Formats: sequence, structure tokens, C-alpha cells
Amino acid sequence: MTSPLRRLRTLPIRSRLALLVATAVAVAVAAVAAACWLLTREQLRGELDNSLRNIGVPSFMLQSTYTECLPSGPPPDRNALPGTADLQLVLADGSRCVHKGSSPVTVEPADIRVALRLLPEALHDGTNSQGQSVRILTQRDDATGLAYSLSRPLKEVDNSLNRLALVLLAVTGLGVIGAGAAGLWVARTGLRPVDRLTGAVEHVARTEDLTVRIPVEGEDEIARLSASFNAMTAALASSRDLQSQLIADAGHELRTPLTSLRTNIELLARSDETGRPIPAADRKALLTSVKAQMTELASLIGDLQELARPEKPTAGPSAPQVVSWHDLTRIALDRARLRGPELTFETSLAPWYVRAEPAALERAVVNILDNAVKFSPPNGTVEVRLHLGELTVRDHGPGIPPADLPHVFERFWRSESARALPGSGLGLSIVARTIRESGGEIALRAPSDGGPGTEAVVRLPGAPTPPPSEVP
Repeated sequence: MTSPLRRLRTLPIRSRLALLVATAVAVAVAAVAAACWLLTREQLRGELDNSLRNIGVPSFMLQSTYTECLPSGPPPDRNALPGTADLQLVLADGSRCVHKGSSPVTVEPADIRVALRLLPEALHDGTNSQGQSVRILTQRDDATGLAYSLSRPLKEVDNSLNRLALVLLAVTGLGVIGAGAAGLWVARTGLRPVDRLTGAVEHVARTEDLTVRIPVEGEDEIARLSASFNAMTAALASSRDLQSQLIADAGHELRTPLTSLRTNIELLARSDETGRPIPAADRKALLTSVKAQMTELASLIGDLQELARPEKPTAGPSAPQVVSWHDLTRIALDRARLRGPELTFETSLAPWYVRAEPAALERAVVNILDNAVKFSPPNGTVEVRLHLGELTVRDHGPGIPPADLPHVFERFWRSESARALPGSGLGLSIVARTIRESGGEIALRAPSDGGPGTEAVVRLPGAPTPPPSEVP
């Protein structure tokens, strides 16, 4: 069976908010009404008690009432009691003597204790001989020593309280109805921005239109939610534009090696089909070109895969871990020497430990060194220095024009001087991404000594010694 709380959760948020507001106001109004009724009841009873205390009973009347109870007593005293109260004497044995014209009331133990001089007075509710509820005050007369009870019906107080209860009940009902209407109005007004946000989300889901923006009004939570939605759609639109641009650029870059590869293969195939063999030297050159184009194509596809991988993982073999950057740079230098055997590498590598993805960081350093090898002149020198977390790689090539420096980390961007060289234009973009994910920064600049070439400077946070937990 479904619980009320679960059924409440199935209601629309607007209905739940209106119901909660109406319930809260109803409880508050009911509490105020109950407090008002109780205070009024105490006030009326207090006034009734004061009226009983203010009634003066003559001692002779008490004596006369007492003698009336005796079998041989004098004729009854017909004097009326002042006020509207009923009078009776309470004797020590629990009996009573009722004044003529008064309705007798039940004698309670508290009344007997007053008659026995154990209490100065007793004030309580009781019942008279007619079955009516009465308020009873029992006191002792100092002149005669007699204990007497004055009683007045509670009907006058109860009637006023009943009328007040009806009024408070009507006010409570009107308050609940008004609270429900106010809650519904508040819910509609307060959730109107949410409705706009919901409509915008549904529109985006239906049409994939990421240009939708929600007006931001004020500085409350709804305004923050709207601003966050606008930022999210803007980021998604930018991501989609970058994705489209990446696909377009990748298609453009893939078209060149594929076209050249297809041309060479068609020449080889046509030679076999026509029976006119290509000279051995030309055939070898064609095969060499095909191999180079396939290598370039494989490299481009690998770079695209690297760019397409998700952000740095938090677990697994490729998760960030403490890496010996100086050792990793030595491994990258060994690979760079194979690509430029005629070059001279001047190295100075001080110990430095960083937290990064080992494979990604090694590839980033290899890419930086490959660029230095690619642009170095024959028999040139590549200077590699690692000191206090700053890796500097300097070549002595033609350098990069100042106008091109802002674009060197863009995807597929290649300067005019590099278009004739092998490469996809993705290497530095991958390097920048890896360094950024590792918490560092990278920059290309002209050498500080004013000489030829380019300096690549990479800074990564770390320490010259590994953390204690990483020491074998």
C-alpha cells in the first residue's frame, strides 16, 4: 500500500509547494486559535473566581443557615444571598447545610479539608443537584468559624467559549482556504523561472538548438541556475563547434596524404594493368613515397586518437602518479637522438618529480624534442635543460615569427615555413593539453640571448625528491 509520504512525492512540485504552504498556515492558525481560546477560557474563569471571592456573606446568614439544619432550630431566614451565587455550609463530617433558595452542590474532599481548617480555601469545578456544571469556592468565616461554599454555574462562561470557538473555527477555515490560494499563487510565481528553464531544456532536447538563452533576473538561486544553464549551453555550443572544426580540419589533413597515396597506388596499378613496367628507380621512389605517406597517415590518426581521448583518468595504469621527470626526459632524448643522429644534444637534467600520466608526459617531451630536431640545421645543437621544474628545449633553427607565436598551440596550425615538413600540426596542441592537465604551463619564445632558434619552456609543479610514500 502506498504511504502518504510517497503519494506526496508523486505530486507535481507546484502542488506540493501549495499543499505545504497551506498546511503550515493551517497549523499556525490552528495553534493561534487554540491559544486564544485557552487564554480566553482562563480569563473568563479568572473573572468568575474573582466574582465569587468578592461576594460578601453576612455572618448572621451563615449562622441562620446552620441553625436551620438543627431539628429544633428557629424559623428559616428568608434573606436572599447577595449576587447570583448559591450558598451551602460544609461541616467537618462532610455533610452540608443548604441555604434556602440555593441549589446544593457535591461536597468534595477539598471542601472538607477547609472545614477541618487544613486549607484556607478550595476552588474547583463541581456539579449541583440539577446536574449543571458549577464553579465552587469554599472558604471559612472568621466570625463564626463555619466553612461555606459559594457556587455559580459555568454555563455563562461555556456559552461565551462556545461562541468564540465557532468564530475561531470559521477564521481557521478561511485562513486555510486563503493559505491554499496564497500557496498556489506563490508556487506559480516562484516556479515561473523554473518553467522557463524547463521549456528551454525541452526545446534544446527536441531541436538541439544550443543558441537558446534564458534571461537572468536577480541574484537568487533561480538566477544562478539560469546563468549555469546559459553557461552550459554556451560550452556545449562551443564544444560542438570545436568538434565540427576538428572534423573539418582532420578531413582536410587526411585528404592530402590519401590523395597522394591514391595517386601513387594508381600509377603502380596502371603499370601492372598495361604491361608497361615502371623503371626500377621510379618504382622504388614510388614505394618509398607510399611508405612515407602511410607513416604520416598513421601518425595523424594517432594524434587524432590522442586528442579524442577523455580527460585525465583517476584510476588505472594511465592515472596520474609520481613521475621522475628527469629520467623520462632522458628516455625521450634517446629517441630524439635516433631521429637526428647528426645533431649535438647538450643536456643538464636536475632531479625533479611531478604528478602526471607517465605515457602522456613522455609523449609531450618527445614531441617537443621532435620539433627541435625537425627545425635544427644540419650538424646543429639542441640544448636541453631541466632545473627546478622548468624544462627548456632550444634549437638553433630559423625560429618562429612573432606573429605566429599566438597560434602555435592551435590544432592543425602550421607556419608557412613548416608546411613542407612532415607533421600533422597536432603535436604542440597535444603537448599543451598534457601539460595543462598536469597542472603546468608551456610557452614558445625567442631565445633570451637574442640568437637564432626557438625556446620551448615547460613548467610543472613538483619537488626535487619523491614523496616518502613513493620512495622504494
